[in-house]
Amino acid sequence: MFKNLVAAFAAACLFFTVSSFAAGPAGVDQHAADPPLKIAFVYVTPLTPMGWVHQHELGRQALQAALGDRVQTSYVENVAEGPDAERVIRNLARAGNKLIFTPSFGYMEPTLKVAKDFPEVKFENITGYKTAPNVAVANARYYEGRYLSGIAAGRMTKTHIAGYVAGFPIPEVLQGINAFTLGMRSVDPKAQVKVVWVDSWFDPPKERDAAMSLFDRGADVIAFHTASTAVMQAAEQRGKLAIAYHSDMRQVAPDAQIVAITHHWGAYDIARARAVLDGTWKSGSYWGGVKDGMIRLEGFGTKVPDAVRREVLARERDIASGRLLPFAGPIDDNHGRLIVPKGQSLSESQIQTMDFLVSGVQGSVPK
Repeated sequence: MFKNLVAAFAAACLFFTVSSFAAGPAGVDQHAADPPLKIAFVYVTPLTPMGWVHQHELGRQALQAALGDRVQTSYVENVAEGPDAERVIRNLARAGNKLIFTPSFGYMEPTLKVAKDFPEVKFENITGYKTAPNVAVANARYYEGRYLSGIAAGRMTKTHIAGYVAGFPIPEVLQGINAFTLGMRSVDPKAQVKVVWVDSWFDPPKERDAAMSLFDRGADVIAFHTASTAVMQAAEQRGKLAIAYHSDMRQVAPDAQIVAITHHWGAYDIARARAVLDGTWKSGSYWGGVKDGMIRLEGFGTKVPDAVRREVLARERDIASGRLLPFAGPIDDNHGRLIVPKGQSLSESQIQTMDFLVSGVQGSVPK
């Protein structure tokens, strides 16, 4: 495990303000003669004002601001997973980038392939799980935010039906659907969650159509695991309620947004870049969450009663302290099979390899 990100971020900022400008005996910046560390980011969708890529772009900007002239950062946007990703990552390594962030699950294998040919380059694959001597992985406990947002949805629904627009059936997405459902049913035992798979991370027309179909099937609250704002805009248009993901999306859905689950990567990015600069970078796996400040609940909408807001934030504190475990039993899957007995909780490895849907979810895991 890497060190606590909040502490690392604070240390990084302190070092920047105090030490980055430390003068040598002649009053000259000790780092002035060093060429900047070239750092590149690869983005899986176009860079938009909100969403998955936007949050990673905020991380890049925070990194550049914190480390100043010691780093030179750049990004390539809208890079498809697969062969295109391998080509782009390889070109970035050839261009002299010594630290490359690849924030998408489908970038994992291309990153590993390129890393073999560039052992002197450090790679950070976000949401992957395979490491190598020069490849580290990191992810966030998005499911913690999903559980909390489910509580909010359960308090706000009138039909007891929520919709969920999902990208691909990878464990991270299944964790989110399940945690959202468990959170919702913790306050509304009648709640049902209907899922539509769109087989894409970024396809606004398809995401919108999926949302509209869910509203037509009785959902008055909707969540999503895709990268655009299309679901939020659909909810706004239909007069329904929605859970924003990745970013606060009140700008496009001021009346629809209940709350936003937001992601924060700056502290991690700064800590890892500083480790390369200091020669202390090591491969490993990090999984942050509410406790680390990687996942936050914010941007409560105007329709949310103060009591609901206070309840969600209280449960957020419970998750941060470890008093609340979203995947604590008893939990059945949606075929009636007992998955987690009462008094037990899923282990981290079980959560990371999740392949089922919990009771209350109407849908199946695509093969």
